[in-house]
Amino acid sequence: MSHAWAEQLMTDHQTTEKVFEAVDRALAAPDGPAPGLLQDALMYFENYVDACHNMKEERHLFPLVEQRGISRQGGPLAVMLAEHEQSRVVLPALAGLIHRYAQGDREALGALRETFASYASLLKSHFWKENDILYPMARRVMSEADGVAVMAGIEATEAQVGPDTRAKYYALAEGIIHAGGVEDLSFGVERDVMAAILNTLPVELSFVDRDDRVRYFSHENGEKIFPRTRGAIGMAVQNCHPQKSVHLVNQVLADFKAGRREAADFWIQMGPKMVYIRYFPVRNPAGEYLGTLEVVQDIAPVRALTGERRILAEA
Repeated sequence: MSHAWAEQLMTDHQTTEKVFEAVDRALAAPDGPAPGLLQDALMYFENYVDACHNMKEERHLFPLVEQRGISRQGGPLAVMLAEHEQSRVVLPALAGLIHRYAQGDREALGALRETFASYASLLKSHFWKENDILYPMARRVMSEADGVAVMAGIEATEAQVGPDTRAKYYALAEGIIHAGGVEDLSFGVERDVMAAILNTLPVELSFVDRDDRVRYFSHENGEKIFPRTRGAIGMAVQNCHPQKSVHLVNQVLADFKAGRREAADFWIQMGPKMVYIRYFPVRNPAGEYLGTLEVVQDIAPVRALTGERRILAEA
């Protein structure tokens, strides 16, 4: 079944999170950000994130999943709608501070930093909830025809905003991202090469630091078994798992920190995929706990291997 609607909405999320990072870096500069970057970001937040992205969901996705049995009176759908309204309270305050700063009011910078942090934090948490909770729920109750209808609604909403809306605002976002010096989530010396190496591995990697906060994941721009966006970075890992499994997460982390365990393995059937999930404590040469590495792999193709292959297969 096609889930083009979810892929498009999640791409919106990913793009917006990069804009958040670019603005955050600009605001952290000792001399303050360039007013033009902030004004571009505000245009993106007002005209695309709120007036377009949120409307795609409110006009098309949310009403349909409500018809399919997901109530807006409680649960994830109610939370998503409430958070849309919360963002609409913060956004005008952010706009006012950006206008003050652009007009030369340097005293607005402190409040601007705080208000932007609140806005970005709210939306990053919101995006994670949609990606990991609401959208999977929606996919389970939607038919193929429902998915086609939502995608058509997304395109109609963009057309109502203006011609080439998505391309226009993605280009605006890319300008902000470039100005803010935002790259990918890789790390270390020769980061482009390191990122390419980790993204080439046939496993998905995630790293949680000693304080249980997500600090890295691979395959950011590729298809993943468990989708993650930049909003996960800095989040407590407990908030990245279903509530029913948090006790297992805490047990594994506690065992790793205490040195009682050096690996934890789980496997689950996901349609044709057999997903093998492994956790390992990461320690420095002195044995001190630095964090936990998660390794995820679809091992169904491995399990299907038989006999031997000792020659190079045709490309």
